[in-house]
Amino acid sequence: MSEAIDLQPAALRAPSASEAIEARIDAISAGAITSARAGAAELLLLGEEVLEQWIKARGEQPTTELRDGFRVLALHRQGARGEPSFNACRETCRELVYRHNVILAGNLSDTQAEHTLRLMALVAKHLCLFVAGKMQVAGLGEFCCAAKPMRAGGQ
Repeated sequence: MSEAIDLQPAALRAPSASEAIEARIDAISAGAITSARAGAAELLLLGEEVLEQWIKARGEQPTTELRDGFRVLALHRQGARGEPSFNACRETCRELVYRHNVILAGNLSDTQAEHTLRLMALVAKHLCLFVAGKMQVAGLGEFCCAAKPMRAGGQ
């Protein structure tokens, strides 16, 4: 039996959820949102959507709980349960929260807030790409210092 081949050009097919999230992150980074606060809030929500995809792909229902006051951290915790290599993106999730809080603190000039929002967009994109890759390659993330194989090896 032969496998079906998708002959439809990528430009004609609907983007995947991951591609749509990545495109929105790129738009925010390019200045689609003029308010740093609004951009930070949306990037945090996009981070949650990325983690929701991972959890749903595992056949689970994404949590509505908070961890340290943020759902993105609770979603990461849920997504890492039983999957040690997923801890590779723990600090990425924490960095999203940190950048969000820096922007919301309101102590930045407009230029600093714009720069911080661009950095947050890069972090959100990193999370998106990691999770998309993880959904394709189960072992992705095992290089991380927090991954069990490295700790077990005494490194």
